Amino acid sequence: MRGEWRRFAAFLKRPTLPERAPLPQAAGLRAVVWLVLLDLLVMAALLGVAGAVMAAGVSLPETALAGMEIGTGIILAVVVIAPLTEEIAFRGWLSGRPEHIFGLLAGALAAMVAGLAAMAFFGAALATAGLVALAAGTLVALAIVYRLRHRNTIGWFRRLFPALFWLSTLGFSLVHLTNFPADQLATALPLVLPQFVTGTILGYARVHYGLWASVLLHMLHNGAIIGLVLAASSAA
Repeated sequence: MRGEWRRFAAFLKRPTLPERAPLPQAAGLRAVVWLVLLDLLVMAALLGVAGAVMAAGVSLPETALAGMEIGTGIILAVVVIAPLTEEIAFRGWLSGRPEHIFGLLAGALAAMVAGLAAMAFFGAALATAGLVALAAGTLVALAIVYRLRHRNTIGWFRRLFPALFWLSTLGFSLVHLTNFPADQLATALPLVLPQFVTGTILGYARVHYGLWASVLLHMLHNGAIIGLVLAASSAA
């Protein structure tokens, strides 16, 4: 456990891109367990700080989940769909390998073109167009990943990796500002610090153990948050 945490701390001091993340294996699963524990400890500390701030009389913006009835659909979106899509978007390409970078770009472009075409030429409803876009983007991305699967990491990406890692983490945290009211973004900015911290852990897991590890870790993180929200609402 401490060994994994020390490796993570060393990575943050000097982010370095490994040659290639290994295939899923027991060592990676153990690492996810230790990283989840670290994530939960950090989240507990940050929640303690937030609680102290609120106890001091400071009013904090409420998130989008506040007051919302959390049913099966919300849980599925938060625990499964959001981690999968966010990991692909923010960390799928952090390997620096051509199949991941170009697969993501081409898949996104194909999804956009297919979705717009479905609505413009076939009068498809938004939901139907979304499914068409998802299918087209996925097929194109998988085709490119398969075609370029033996390529090595791009040289310039490796050199720029520290900056790209931090930009990815920053972007991941800032996108969560959309969970707060638009007129309270300045006040909400410190409240995305947990996402920034979690983003560093997810980025480390992604490049050292693979995308599956960061997706699983993200799902467990979100599951813990949803569980906490449900427990708090039932106790209220």
